[in-house]
Amino acid sequence: MINYLSIFIFICLTVFIALAIIILPQFLANKKPQKSKLSPYECGFEPTQDNAGQFNISFYLIAISFIVFDLEIIFLVPWALNLKNLSLTGFLSGLFFIFVLTVGFIYEWKKQVLDSK
Repeated sequence: MINYLSIFIFICLTVFIALAIIILPQFLANKKPQKSKLSPYECGFEPTQDNAGQFNISFYLIAISFIVFDLEIIFLVPWALNLKNLSLTGFLSGLFFIFVLTVGFIYEWKKQVLDSK
């Protein structure tokens, strides 16, 4: 029974803190809108254009590729550090993971996704 009590207290405390984080700013925030806060730039300069400009789609593709290969490293580092302790199944699973990511990289290279235009 005592284990359930500690879990219940933890859940109640978590819900209380989450609600406090959501509700307290509503009461503590400054409600008066200021002209400078409503402008798109707070640096003092008047904007020369209405929009900030458009980025080329290749920048987004490179960013997504970076995130994918960054996550690959997150999974490969523990695998490489425990390579001596892995069974054959663990070793082959890691090699399959590397193979799939290598195929994806070759596909990106052939489609010239990584070329900044």
